[in-house]
Amino acid sequence: MKVGFISSSSFQAPGGVKSHILNLHHEFEKRGVSSKIIVPRRSRSESAAKYGKDVVLVGTAFPIPFNASQADISLYFNLLSLQKILKRERFDVLHFHNFGFPSILEILSFSKATNIMTLHSNPDGSELMRNLPWLPAMVTKVLNWKIQGVIAVSPVAMEMAKGYRGPKRIISNGIDITIFKPASFKKPSDAITLLFVGRLEERKGLLLLLEAMKLLQPFDPAQDKKTRPQLRLLVVGEGEEQKKCAAFIKKNKLQNIRFLGKKTDEELISAYQQADIFCSPALYGESFGMVLLEAMACGLPIVAFANRGYRQFLEGTKGASGLVPVGNSRLLAETIDRFIKKPQLRKELGAWGKKEAQRYAWPVIAKQVLNFYEEAKRTQLVR
Repeated sequence: MKVGFISSSSFQAPGGVKSHILNLHHEFEKRGVSSKIIVPRRSRSESAAKYGKDVVLVGTAFPIPFNASQADISLYFNLLSLQKILKRERFDVLHFHNFGFPSILEILSFSKATNIMTLHSNPDGSELMRNLPWLPAMVTKVLNWKIQGVIAVSPVAMEMAKGYRGPKRIISNGIDITIFKPASFKKPSDAITLLFVGRLEERKGLLLLLEAMKLLQPFDPAQDKKTRPQLRLLVVGEGEEQKKCAAFIKKNKLQNIRFLGKKTDEELISAYQQADIFCSPALYGESFGMVLLEAMACGLPIVAFANRGYRQFLEGTKGASGLVPVGNSRLLAETIDRFIKKPQLRKELGAWGKKEAQRYAWPVIAKQVLNFYEEAKRTQLVR
């Protein structure tokens, strides 16, 4: 079998979809399944050599605002080049990741493969969806035209395919549990470290976490040390919200808050391993709790707002005990305080999370995806 992964977004910046595709590609390689990745360029200076021999750069990506963040619209201006690539590679399966418009129409018009779509995004709160109310109907029409199977990383992401008539499956994001894991040794500390990971944009809710920090401070060692240890917050990520957050910290004289900026994967894992509690106060637009899964794999208890994506991910599990009504900074502070004061609870939730993360290991996810390909092929023959 030969698989062509189709990314609707450039690989120029780090991202969840990019990581998902690359990890599936590596897992398929281990299993003897040949695959290549077709990716649009965002700039002329971009070189395929940067990404490896199995990445083919074709088409152009144009960044647009999406869901208070950024996405790409991709186009293939040279259709002859695209047609030649598909003819040369002779893919058995074309696996699209997100609905790239209008590029998906261009590829599907040439495709003779089994076409699979994975939906990664949560359209909640999307300005694009508000401005283009006809888009879900168009997506459904295209899926029913020439897509043989739809995967979504979560139930909320699958809502974009609710009118699709072919086989559908929820197959979550995966994680590399060989690198996302607790530290072999953690230096004892008198402080409790909270960790936030994400783009510094309004929907990620960092300002509300800072409001919670304000409620948990000031800390007087002479009086408070007996009831709870000192508190610090590490912030991993960059974005336009950082100036507002810095002004809030200065105005309220908050202490022990460090902005670490963007981090490499190794540095990110180190940050998880230093922390005691992971906090993700995202307000909306989360299709799957990827950062929650990373924190769980590293043995951290989680405090997070119960947005739809996070709620679906943790519902009915021990991890749901750390979910807080969206936007309520007071309850966020109270939940953090409860976790701080109960080290045994943190230990139990950390152990549960580490075990639960094994269900999302990439070998498990890759097997589910390959099995779905076979199901879609069988359905294709019947249809």
